[in-house]
Amino acid sequence: MSEKRERFIRICITAATILCVFVLWFLATSLGWVNTRLVPSPGAVWNAFIEILTGGYKNNTLLAHLGASLGRLLIAFCGATLLGVPLGMLSGFHPRLGAVFEPLVEFFRPLPPLAYYVLLVLWLGLGNESKIVLLLFACLPPIFVACAAATKRVPADYKNSARALGASQRQLFLHIVFFYCLPDTLTGMRTAFGVGYTTLVSAEMVAALSGIGWMVLDAQRNMRNDVIFVGIFIMGLTGILIDFLLRRVEKRLVPWAGKA
Repeated sequence: MSEKRERFIRICITAATILCVFVLWFLATSLGWVNTRLVPSPGAVWNAFIEILTGGYKNNTLLAHLGASLGRLLIAFCGATLLGVPLGMLSGFHPRLGAVFEPLVEFFRPLPPLAYYVLLVLWLGLGNESKIVLLLFACLPPIFVACAAATKRVPADYKNSARALGASQRQLFLHIVFFYCLPDTLTGMRTAFGVGYTTLVSAEMVAALSGIGWMVLDAQRNMRNDVIFVGIFIMGLTGILIDFLLRRVEKRLVPWAGKA
């Protein structure tokens, strides 16, 4: 079976699955299987989306809420990438550096980000600074761990061959180790972005005045379940779109990944 045909079949299956979910949702709300005050109908959710899209929500447009969330996440993600990639690769390349940084990262990695968010709020306030630092701490461990683990898996034959040809440690790192680890690095970045997005929404629900997470929490306080559903759909679709773009970047930068 050709690759194009297989891709078309997968798209059809995905579309059929989504259609079945919406049909079941429509039937459940239309036939009274669920309380529409708790689970709004697809039409009510669509009307709420149009209302927010045209008139905004609590003096901010939908794009303003979405831009506030994504702006915080992108700044933190870029900072985590700039720190995590070199530190992770160097820690895997130099065991003594790994002995310095790996325990620190392993200490923070299992901690729920919201566990220390209260401290960040006390130190940095309720503004964007505390949220960006929180997201940076959330995004950093997946990138660091992926880079460090990939660096340790570089085959010894690659290193020995480069040294036999006269490569310095710097050349060995930049031309062999870095490109060998690039596929795993990009996978770690995709994972980190997903972790960061989840953390962002949770942080906005705890303390924020704008953003998609804040909009959902405020709608919950006002019993606007239709707005809650709108926020959930926006979060999910935005996450899918961002992951798709990252996968396209990964495919463009490392076309050799997964190939012998």
